[in-house]
Amino acid sequence: MANAIYQTKMAENADLLALLADLKKDKEEMKSQIQAYVESRRNSRPCQRCIEKIEDVQGVKREIGEVKGKVQRKIEEVKRKSKKKRVKFKG
Repeated sequence: MANAIYQTKMAENADLLALLADLKKDKEEMKSQIQAYVESRRNSRPCQRCIEKIEDVQGVKREIGEVKGKVQRKIEEVKRKSKKKRVKFKG
């Protein structure tokens, strides 16, 4: 009896493993289809324009960050100089 139960479980497990293998294969096929679709859309003109705009915005943000850093350093420099002048003036 235990042997029959064991064989039944083994058969069920084999079926489940086969199903899992099919699911994985289908998943990979779908993934490659989606990837091919995305690649085809990426090369379309409207998508290219969007990508270019995004890159432009990122470039502007980078430049803003650089300018902001320069301004902050200049502010700190002016504060230090101003502090030194006040100390000399009081002294």
